[in-house]
Amino acid sequence: MLAQIKNAFVTVLIRMLEHDRVRLALAQQLAKSKQQFTYLENKNSPYITVSCQPNKLTETSERNDIIFISGRFRSGSTLVWNMFRTIPEITAYYEPLNERRWFLKQDRGSNVDSTHLGVEDYWREFDGMEELDKFYDEDWTRADLYMDSRSWDPKLKEYISHLIKDASGRPVLQFNRVDFRLPWLRHHFPNAKFLHIFRNPRDQWLSFLSNNSIKKEEVESAYKDYFYLHSWCEDLAAQFPFLSDKNTPHPYQRFYYLWKLSYLYGLKYSDLSISFEDLVTNKEQTTNKIIHCFGLVSSTDVMTSVIASPGLNRWKNWADDDWFNQHESVCEKNLDLFLKNRLDSQCGIR
Repeated sequence: MLAQIKNAFVTVLIRMLEHDRVRLALAQQLAKSKQQFTYLENKNSPYITVSCQPNKLTETSERNDIIFISGRFRSGSTLVWNMFRTIPEITAYYEPLNERRWFLKQDRGSNVDSTHLGVEDYWREFDGMEELDKFYDEDWTRADLYMDSRSWDPKLKEYISHLIKDASGRPVLQFNRVDFRLPWLRHHFPNAKFLHIFRNPRDQWLSFLSNNSIKKEEVESAYKDYFYLHSWCEDLAAQFPFLSDKNTPHPYQRFYYLWKLSYLYGLKYSDLSISFEDLVTNKEQTTNKIIHCFGLVSSTDVMTSVIASPGLNRWKNWADDDWFNQHESVCEKNLDLFLKNRLDSQCGIR
């Protein structure tokens, strides 16, 4: 009986939301919520003694020695983090937004991904930092993945600022969940440096598959999500409607959309963007770029000592070039249309 009432209520609600007048009212409210207010500077009140001067955490966020590493899951970001970890003068934090909460010994477990070659643990930099739990919010792993410079999340800024403040030496923070939050990070940590890593999407897709025995003809029905593809697309569909499974049912197309958008955000907001393939095949040259760009005190030999060269172009054994091209061309056409419409709107073209 309860199930029938629930289904009836959902049906009525959907019909109401599909009504033209309701949709128009919602669109108007959404437009109002996006309106920019006039810039105001917070000045001291003449009636109270509370100061609006920067506090210590504000000063921390303005440090000029911070490095953020950003990359999609299975992009090689763990390898880059491990390279920075070889430098004694650096504290390199691994995925601070991870739901395993590295700072809690009783919760983080002991598992290390066997594909992360040369990594024995992810958490030693977090030892003794249990107080971070009062700032941490697991919603960061799956909600509000898109944040521009105006987005409001003082708790996230405080959490990151505490990590920076407590780092021994130069702080490096490696993330898999901030590609679409880079504008926010740039705004709140204005003097930080950003490193972005990307990987051939076809090989990255093979790493996404939980079972490589799944055939390409079966993937639409047999794909199982182990790297947050569904939850990311569900959250980001508000900004990028083509990510919804209703508009894009094929998992590789949704994956490719995310890959390409991540790549574009990385190029736009990072000081250096490198490919995983360059890192493992031209490791000395690519590592020297990193050392030079971020002013690192380290030798190339030390940083490259943790680089293991995996097999590249594994995708060729899973599907041919035509299969991938067919799906990628659909995505590229839609991205061209979507991004051009946004550009025309910003320029006032109708």
